[in-house]
Amino acid sequence: MNDPVPAVSLARGVAAYLGAVARAVGVPLEATSFEVSDTVTAYLGLARRWSRRPDHDLMLTWSERHGWALAVETAPGERATVVAYLDSADVVPEPEAVAGFVTDVLAGRREGPEQPVYGTTVERGRLAAQLARYVTD
Repeated sequence: MNDPVPAVSLARGVAAYLGAVARAVGVPLEATSFEVSDTVTAYLGLARRWSRRPDHDLMLTWSERHGWALAVETAPGERATVVAYLDSADVVPEPEAVAGFVTDVLAGRREGPEQPVYGTTVERGRLAAQLARYVTD
């Protein structure tokens, strides 16, 4: 399939959006990564701990298919344990909404769904347009 949206456009948008979310959550850019391939995904390593799993690192993951998830990192080679998915009408929610989700889940004030809200990939042109608003140059 020939994708009409160049990967470089998606990469610029994801990088800018990920940077905005990292700032809102209080994570340095060095603790983030993303990939644009057959799906678009992102990762943020969190410095916070969760009282239910205090010996494990936490991370935020994002995909164009499932949106944001808060997860507990497990042993290398094992799949992370998802704590909650952000229940949002938008696969690209405002960075402040993501930060509030993390804070509320970790404080026990909110439980997100245990299954992703989305299940299909967002049309790439629409996704690129949503992410482009975070590109500042």
